[in-house]
Amino acid sequence: MAYEGKRLKGLVAATFTPMTPNSAVNICIVQQYVDYLVDKQKVKNIFVNGTTGEGMSLSVQERKRLAEEWVKHARGKMDNVVIHVGCLSLEDSKDLAAHAASCGADAISAVSPSFIKPSTPDALVLYLKEVASAAPGLPFYYYHIPHLTGVTFGVSDLASKMKAQIPSFRGVKYTDVNLLEFGVCIHEHAEHDFLYGVDEQLLGALVFGSHGAVGSTYNYLGATTNKILTAFAEGNLEEARKIELRLQKFVKFVFAQGWGLPEFKNIMSVVSGIDLGPPRLPLTSSFKPEHVEKVKEEMKKLQLL
Repeated sequence: MAYEGKRLKGLVAATFTPMTPNSAVNICIVQQYVDYLVDKQKVKNIFVNGTTGEGMSLSVQERKRLAEEWVKHARGKMDNVVIHVGCLSLEDSKDLAAHAASCGADAISAVSPSFIKPSTPDALVLYLKEVASAAPGLPFYYYHIPHLTGVTFGVSDLASKMKAQIPSFRGVKYTDVNLLEFGVCIHEHAEHDFLYGVDEQLLGALVFGSHGAVGSTYNYLGATTNKILTAFAEGNLEEARKIELRLQKFVKFVFAQGWGLPEFKNIMSVVSGIDLGPPRLPLTSSFKPEHVEKVKEEMKKLQLL
């Protein structure tokens, strides 16, 4: 049975979690962060406590407090606040799902457990069914990110099983480079939302019919990325390709430095002017003060700043 409700479309910023210098959650930054996304980046959907937000490194209470704060400040300004509730513990996931519903979130999402992994697709669906049942009134999105979880079950088959067993199943946050599988999923499950999660391949996902995208770069490159969506919708593929290439060159520049999630968080701080603080261990950042101008110079060269 398909969930009947509003579709989740367009860009969804996977939010970073603001931290103090000693890596405690810095709640007071959230309101400024929301306003920046809406006013400067024209992004009105967010995905909270996911990979970008270091959700698995946060306590349950920290994740609840963050969910409350994001929902409170997004109310009336944003269209959708999706709260990631996946945990290694089923009971913690259900607790977070129920809390997301109680604080006014628009949807929930959950990744597969990644230490003690489900042995079969059916086992994973049973786990996700339990999580979704804790917030039956909220749309539920499965978060597929196999390079981190090691769970590689076919998503189209999983979607069929979730559609049959989870009344609130709405779609998938698909973070993988396998566009062949992604295209098949969209074709076979057109009534559900498939949101692409590899920022630098967004245009390819749009061609295959993606309903939207969830990503970390949309925090500070959302306004530019929205131009890809507009150009594509208008049938101007050449313009969309030109913009995508600029974004790809920037991501390639970042990867060439050996940077990853911690440094993307630093770049968000540089671009937005909002001090998001350091990552939490076990992540560490190699970003140095001299990198600030290097990043700004590259972004200016690519007309991203």
